[in-house]
Parts: sequence; structure tokens; C-alpha cells
Amino acid sequence: MNFFISDAMAQTSGATSAGGGFTSLIPLVLIFVAMYFLLIRPQQKKMKAHQGMVAALGKGDEVITNGGILGKIISLDDSFVTVEIASNVSIKLQRGAIANIMPKGTIKSVK
Repeated sequence: MNFFISDAMAQTSGATSAGGGFTSLIPLVLIFVAMYFLLIRPQQKKMKAHQGMVAALGKGDEVITNGGILGKIISLDDSFVTVEIASNVSIKLQRGAIANIMPKGTIKSVK
């Protein structure tokens, strides 16, 4: 039994193994770059903006919670805010539960 490897077979197998490893990583790297710019980076920017908004909360601000409750901030703490949702009805929430600051006069226009 004679096992012969032709010259053409030897040349092609060596060329594909050396360059094949690097070229197969290029699509994987491109996918990670695309995921970063399409998903991760916008989410980080949104989170940073929300943290800035929560840090800037003040007494008297009209806010809407993540649950959709509209109210006015009557007191602040490091971790919690007290929101008045109706006359003599107030709830205590974590600062992160505030979804958005509404323009002044929003509560009067809703009633």
C-alpha cells in the first residue's frame, strides 16, 4: 500500500490552516462590534441619563412612576422619595422607581 500526497494537496492544506483561523474570527469580531453599538452603548446612555434625572429630583417636582402613578414629590431622602398622589394620600418610593419628571402643572391639567 502506497500512500501518496500530491503536491497540490500539500500546498492547499497548509495555506488554509494558516489563514483560515484569522479569517474565521473576523465575522465574530464584527458581530460583537455591531452588538456593542446597537445594543450595549444605547442602553448605557439611557441608564446614565436616568441616573442623572433621579439625582436631580427636587421637592415639588411632578413625577410619574414606573407603575404609571402621577404625583408631586413632598419629601426626599438618599434612597427614597415621598410622592403625594392625592390630597392627604402619599406613597414612599425608591428613587429608581421614578420614570420621568413631568412639566409643572401636569397634575392640575389631569384633574
